[in-house]
Amino acid sequence: MTTSLYSQNKLNISESSLNWEGKKVTGSGHNGSLQFGDSNILMENGKIISGVFSVDMTSLTCDDLTGKGKKSLENHLKSDDFFAVDKHNTASLVIETVVNNTASGILTIKDISHPVSFSLTKSNEGYTADLVFDRSKYDVKYASGSFFKNLGDKLILNEIELSANLKFN
Repeated sequence: MTTSLYSQNKLNISESSLNWEGKKVTGSGHNGSLQFGDSNILMENGKIISGVFSVDMTSLTCDDLTGKGKKSLENHLKSDDFFAVDKHNTASLVIETVVNNTASGILTIKDISHPVSFSLTKSNEGYTADLVFDRSKYDVKYASGSFFKNLGDKLILNEIELSANLKFN
């Protein structure tokens, strides 16, 4: 008889990290970080099988700039042009299934939800996750070729890359 061991685990918010990167058509871009909010996962025999992650969008930072440029970009990313943080201060990811190293679930940004799949890999320290999402699906229109034409080198690619290091209590 096989016994399965299920456990509920809370994300260790202070030891976990979430980083983002966005690029222009020219190859230049910006990167930064976000902080997780209250997040829980369900494990079976030490492997993630489902979970709910919340992200504090008010924590959005730009890490490749300093001074006025940093503050200006952070404010712009938090504005209605991008993530409308004053109206949508939380984003979430619900993991519904994990098969091998691929997780599938629902990503919600600005109260708009879409299915996503991404890599989820166990390491000695916890898990790493790499997810790419199309910002245009979440009504993030600024300088997007999906909404505006003839942007030239001002075009910002729709694909936003997220990478996370997850540690659990």
